[in-house]
Amino acid sequence: MDFKLIWLVLGLPVLGFLIQAFFGGRVISRMGAASGRKVMGWLAVLPIAGAFGAAVGITMELAKRAAEDRAVVETLFSWIRIASINVPFEVRIDPLSMTMVLIITGIGALIHLYATGYMAEEKDYSRFFTYMNLFVAFMLVLVLGNNLVLLFIGWEGVGLCSYLLIGFWYKDLANSRAANKAFIVNRIGDWGMTLGMFMIVAMIAGNLGQFQGVEGRYLSYDVVFSSTAIEIFRSNPGITTAIALLLFVGAMGKSAQFPLYIWLPDAMAGPTPVSALIHAATMVTSGVVLLNRCNVIFQLSPVASSVVCVIGAFTALFAALIAFGQTDIKKVLAYSTVSQLGYMFIACGAGAYWAGLFHVTTHAFFKALLFLGSGAVIHAMAHNQDMRNYGNLLKYLKITGWTMVIGWLAISGVAVWTFFGFAGFYSKESILGAAFGNNFASINGVNYGFYSAAVGLLVALLTSLYMTRMTMLTFFGNEERWKLIPAHSHAEHSDHAHHASHAHEHEHDHHGPDVESFFFNEEELALAHAHEDHEHHHELDENHVPHEVPTSMWMPLVILAALSVLGGFVLAQNNVFEYWLYPKGELTILGELEHHPHWHELLVGLSTVAAYGGILIGYLIYRKGLPKSEGWDLSAWNPFRRAAGNQFGYDKSMVDIGVDGGGALANFSWKVLDAKGVDGVVNGLGGISAGIGRAFGAVQSGFVRSYALLMMLGGAGLVGYLVYLLTVAQGGAR
Repeated sequence: MDFKLIWLVLGLPVLGFLIQAFFGGRVISRMGAASGRKVMGWLAVLPIAGAFGAAVGITMELAKRAAEDRAVVETLFSWIRIASINVPFEVRIDPLSMTMVLIITGIGALIHLYATGYMAEEKDYSRFFTYMNLFVAFMLVLVLGNNLVLLFIGWEGVGLCSYLLIGFWYKDLANSRAANKAFIVNRIGDWGMTLGMFMIVAMIAGNLGQFQGVEGRYLSYDVVFSSTAIEIFRSNPGITTAIALLLFVGAMGKSAQFPLYIWLPDAMAGPTPVSALIHAATMVTSGVVLLNRCNVIFQLSPVASSVVCVIGAFTALFAALIAFGQTDIKKVLAYSTVSQLGYMFIACGAGAYWAGLFHVTTHAFFKALLFLGSGAVIHAMAHNQDMRNYGNLLKYLKITGWTMVIGWLAISGVAVWTFFGFAGFYSKESILGAAFGNNFASINGVNYGFYSAAVGLLVALLTSLYMTRMTMLTFFGNEERWKLIPAHSHAEHSDHAHHASHAHEHEHDHHGPDVESFFFNEEELALAHAHEDHEHHHELDENHVPHEVPTSMWMPLVILAALSVLGGFVLAQNNVFEYWLYPKGELTILGELEHHPHWHELLVGLSTVAAYGGILIGYLIYRKGLPKSEGWDLSAWNPFRRAAGNQFGYDKSMVDIGVDGGGALANFSWKVLDAKGVDGVVNGLGGISAGIGRAFGAVQSGFVRSYALLMMLGGAGLVGYLVYLLTVAQGGAR
């Protein structure tokens, strides 16, 4: 297969975006709501599925090559030329980029298919898929681009699309706030990443003479991370550490690491397919991709690697503890995502970059499954998201229930000893084994990777426990609590979890100006909306009967469940995933990572104990249903659970610090910098000018006698000056 087909992978999502943006409204208006949405739904899914098909062919062709030849750069056109700098529009086809392309397009296609059913009655149907297709396009630019400029464009593009998708129902205040929060917090991370990129550019620009035959492509990866550049980084350890830490700040923002994790839980206010696409499989893993791509910089900085390990471990533990205080099913999964991202950073900090990406892959399988499954549950429960209103749903939702059980076992890392394990078991064991068995993240003899792995093992137990809690409260037990809980409880109590109001999902009118408005007149748009049916959602009561979701929604669940069962097992055989990303025998620039068989055997046992231990404890606590200590009477909640439900006060304190600190800074800026500084300079210059003006104004009296006197004095002065010059000249002559 021709590698030039990579442009088809990039082009199809862009084509899908353009079709939805320019023709979606017209097609729906002309064909009627039901038929038009079906057509536009397929036109949203097919470009992503087609890109996946092309990516599979390219990946198979790449795999046939020798390990040292698995990097191909394809250039579409010369893009930016400034003096001797050349930034072409080029993509990099290598194991890292193609692994991510397969995840983005493969999981993305399943999520798009699911969304055709989930959003079937949404009025702004084509606008939703416009954003979804555009998001996939920018994500592909991020992972495929072969230079820092394309990385930056993709990075900012997915940030923009996440803002649009999280705030899709922007007339709901909670959604708008969540979108703003995500955008602002990510800008903090992007600030760090941008500074890191500028420092890389400065180092390259300061040593241009050392690069030969690169034709001005100084910002391309094959130059920035070449052996020449590595020596430059090695000879400047302080600057290299600063670059690594700044890049990590960018990764912290996109991948929701402490303290920049606060945007991700609130982002659950968006539609569930958005949660699955952005927060399970794609955007939140951008930071892990960045660290893999820039791994040579982090390898040269033990300080930065240690920081990555410690932040990852703390984030994993902190988010896992918060999950115990959540009652919103999507919030539990949100904090689970934050925690699992911490695992990925432990791997990267410990030098096992392949293990971090391995967990990215398995996490995409089971977390997309869990998010989509939660959406199916919410759909079945009249768009109520509180697990306290669930119970015994496996009786009604066989497909959704059993597929989510598989997702629960996969994220818990369940294994049948050394014979077989679910997807999460293999990737977690790889991470912990690398962190326990290497001294990669060490400073002054302190192995931070080892301690991070110990924390990770504890988090494995906590993960199994809180996911068992979620599964038991949702699908098992004899209580069907929506029949038992007072009606006021369904909507009014949201002390510990924001209920993303899905009741408005089918009631929104046309959402303001969008691309359709520029190309279709009001009559065409009104015709489209006039044919729409409205499903009026009701509160849960004793007459409610949960219902299974349509085929377009359960089919992706079945496929993802199969991947969650077999995906990790297949990729772990003979270390196939590790040697695909970093071929056997390939050394890191600091030497080959050590492998300790005794750690492997011990970790299999410890990981299995953690997984089954959490499940057993959870079963014993929740087998009878909802405990009173977690019910609607919040006074019965213990202090830990109340604190966990409020993020231990962190989010509120951060907002207060941000608001108060911003107010204090603004006040200081006005009183000191503006009033005394800027105004002082302006007023001082004005005063000087006024004084000069008054001095000169005194001689401009308008009286002729005054002017005559000044002329006489001036003439006398001139004559006197000439006499002085003659006297001096005569004295010199004598």
